[in-house]
Amino acid sequence: MKSVVRKAIKSDATSILSLIEELAIFEKEPEAVIVTKAQIEKDGFGDRPLFECFVAELEGKVVGMALFYPRYSTWKGPTFHLEDLIVTAKMKGKGIGTQLYNAYLKHAHQVGVERVEWAVLDWNLPAIAFYKKSGAAVLDDWRTVQMDKKSIDDYILKINS
Repeated sequence: MKSVVRKAIKSDATSILSLIEELAIFEKEPEAVIVTKAQIEKDGFGDRPLFECFVAELEGKVVGMALFYPRYSTWKGPTFHLEDLIVTAKMKGKGIGTQLYNAYLKHAHQVGVERVEWAVLDWNLPAIAFYKKSGAAVLDDWRTVQMDKKSIDDYILKINS
């Protein structure tokens, strides 16, 4: 049975949060999720949306999503960053992830961005193989750099001292 992929709407916020929580468990960081349903509603479907999202629906239930947002490359111009492509554990291997990936790339093509990008964990070999097979380059020479809110706050305190 083929899922239906569509743009997410505000009423999908609970399902989006559930998928995020499932991904956090898969990535061995279940306690890391602090985003709330209200925040997803505001940030994705409020007056100034910070992200866009496609959802895959099967028999009226959301079973996957591709959440992304615009970025700007100083070298290339407009780009999209795919934050997460998630399919519920029970639905993996049924082509739903491919449907979401295709919808994301078709949208990027239609909008005319110069590049799409995302991160993948080095131990997620099936995802890496899938991306490479689709023509994506998996860059080994770049490292992801992050600062959480506490690190930002600590740094600002340090430079303001």
